[in-house]
Amino acid sequence: MWTGRTLSGLVFAFMLFDSGIKLIPLDIVTETMSQIGWPTTPELARLLGVLGLLSAALYAFPRTALMGAILLTGYLGGAIASQLRIGAPLFSHVLFGVYLGIMVWGGLMLRNGRLRALLLDR
Repeated sequence: MWTGRTLSGLVFAFMLFDSGIKLIPLDIVTETMSQIGWPTTPELARLLGVLGLLSAALYAFPRTALMGAILLTGYLGGAIASQLRIGAPLFSHVLFGVYLGIMVWGGLMLRNGRLRALLLDR
């Protein structure tokens, strides 16, 4: 249980940081968006920040954690696709979303006995 909470807490902390810098938006956010081919408007950065924050908030609460995990998976899938499109380094950039997704679902499975029973019982 505590391992799941720790993994989920790390994911939540990362998403708070990621969403926070997009809500401001810091210069590094618009520079990075430009490098991966996204429009560099502050409105788009804020929209991505709100989507990430909403998904993380849903993930943090037990009653809505499954929906949050699904939304975070979609959000991370978009990040992976963006990195693949520009030919970013595989293990450090492209697969970072995969690593985080494994933490999302691993943390949720470890802290939610009903989900664990559903996925692991035969």
